[in-house]
Amino acid sequence: MERGEGVPISAIIFGGRRSDTMPLVFQAYDWEHGVYLGATMASETTAAATGAVGQVRRDPMAMLPFCGYNIGDYFRHWIGIGKRLTNPPLIFNVNWFRKGTDGRFLWPGFGENMRVLKWIIDRCEETGGAVKSPIGWLPSPHDLDLNELDVQHKCIIELLGVDHEQWQKEIAAHEKFFDSLGGVVPQELMKKREDLAARFKL
Repeated sequence: MERGEGVPISAIIFGGRRSDTMPLVFQAYDWEHGVYLGATMASETTAAATGAVGQVRRDPMAMLPFCGYNIGDYFRHWIGIGKRLTNPPLIFNVNWFRKGTDGRFLWPGFGENMRVLKWIIDRCEETGGAVKSPIGWLPSPHDLDLNELDVQHKCIIELLGVDHEQWQKEIAAHEKFFDSLGGVVPQELMKKREDLAARFKL
């Protein structure tokens, strides 16, 4: 049914194809932190993309090829939206493609993604549990519905893990990406990067 006045949005989900670093799912602390997640979003190149396979390529909000104006102004637009919202949607990041040390995918596949989406819905309805981490709110293994899922517990722990060394490299890559945009990144996002870096120095 079409409604001209719009419909409520409870969640926004960003995600990229990453074999490491990014957990299966996590929630931003607030709207500006969520915009930061979208602004720094990246995927590893595949055979379908131009260039070497496996390189991390930044694609903010999956919009870089389509944004017809300065991407920094696009970020500023998102920041501005948040300031006008009384009940902003929660923002999440997902990564179905994390691999273990044996090179195999840790998550069993798209057929099980509803388990992650259920946690997202639970968080929106304030019924889902989470633990605080340097990168945002993470589900514990007990917060996800893993009933009858044929995945070893150690794989779930690895899927939800935050490797400090990998994230220090990730944060440095964020800084390099922002620098490449020629000073057009909103100060709010620069502050979020500094806050993220500080949490990993504790």
